[in-house]
Amino acid sequence: MIRTEPLTPETFAPFGDVLDCAGEPDRLINAGRCGRWHDRARLDFGPEGQAGISMFRSMARELPLDLDLLERHPLGSQAFIPMSPDPFLVVVAHDRDGRPDGIRAFLTAPGQGVNLLRNVWHGVLTPLSPPGLFAVIDRIGSGNNLEEYPLDPPRRIQR
Repeated sequence: MIRTEPLTPETFAPFGDVLDCAGEPDRLINAGRCGRWHDRARLDFGPEGQAGISMFRSMARELPLDLDLLERHPLGSQAFIPMSPDPFLVVVAHDRDGRPDGIRAFLTAPGQGVNLLRNVWHGVLTPLSPPGLFAVIDRIGSGNNLEEYPLDPPRRIQR
C-alpha cells in the first residue's frame, strides 16, 4: 500500500518542480500590482522538440485508488497546471534498470501544479474532483515520447 504525502518542493525535487506562488514573488511587475514567481520549472523539450500547450479534461477519481499503470516521457518534461483550485493526485517513481521503483503519491494543495522531469515514471492524470481541467505544457515533436509500464498486481493508494 502507498500512502499519500503532501506535495512540497523538497520532497518532489527528484521527480520535478512544484508550481505555485509560495513565499514572496521574485519581482513585482505592472507598476507593483502583480507579483511574478519567475521561471519555476525545469522545462526540457530536447533538441528535436518544442514547447506546446494543450488542454486536458480528465474524469475525477477517488481514493483509495488501485494504480495499474505508470508512464514516462523520454524526450521531454511535462507540466500540469490545474484550471480549478481542486487538489489532484501525483504519482511518481524512480527508475531502476528501465522499470519503475519506489512509487510515491503526492496530494497537491489548492493552487499547486507540477512539472515532471524528462524520463520520470508517473501515474496518469488523476484529478480528485470535477471538472478535471488542466493546461499541460509538454514536448511537441517527432519521435516516441511515451513509454507505459503496466503494474501487475496494481498498487493501492490511499490517504
